[in-house]
Amino acid sequence: MKGGRLIPALTHWDSFYVIVGSSAAALTGLQFVVLTLVAGSTLNTSGRQIAAFGTPVVVHFGSTLLISAVLSAPWTSLAPVAWGMAILGLAGLLYGVAVIRRARAQQEYSPVASDWIWHTVLPNFAYAAVLLAAMALSKSEELALFVIGGSALLLLFIGIHNSWDTVTYIVLTNRERQRREAEPVAAPTDES
Repeated sequence: MKGGRLIPALTHWDSFYVIVGSSAAALTGLQFVVLTLVAGSTLNTSGRQIAAFGTPVVVHFGSTLLISAVLSAPWTSLAPVAWGMAILGLAGLLYGVAVIRRARAQQEYSPVASDWIWHTVLPNFAYAAVLLAAMALSKSEELALFVIGGSALLLLFIGIHNSWDTVTYIVLTNRERQRREAEPVAAPTDES
């Protein structure tokens, strides 16, 4: 490459980021299917619920894709990689705070402990890890790259889990509603 040499440590990650990035891009389409199921269901869903539980999945898939693109680019220095990952980590944490506020503000669904873990704790952990790894990239290149790779993978799994969780919630809720509607209504007895 003219003007500088590629960073060897990053070239070792090419296959990993091709797999993770393309998976994130493809799975973004899954979220569109999930939203279509939500729209076609009989659930009372609001924009607040989608903003709290649906949109973050697309953001996590997008973040995974962005991490993959940045780490796959032909860099000749780690400085732009560190800056890019620091910005992404900080933005992800700020977005995580907004997700917590949205989840608390919506009234239609009461999140349980696993919802809080998968929708807020784990994503914020992943974004914090990306931010910390970006700050450590110049000091501990190999460890920082593994932390960033692990965080990208964690965001991908969070998106898969949360999409699946939404689909199963819709299916089970609709099934329960249909069962209740199919039950015969008992006629009042005249005891006078």
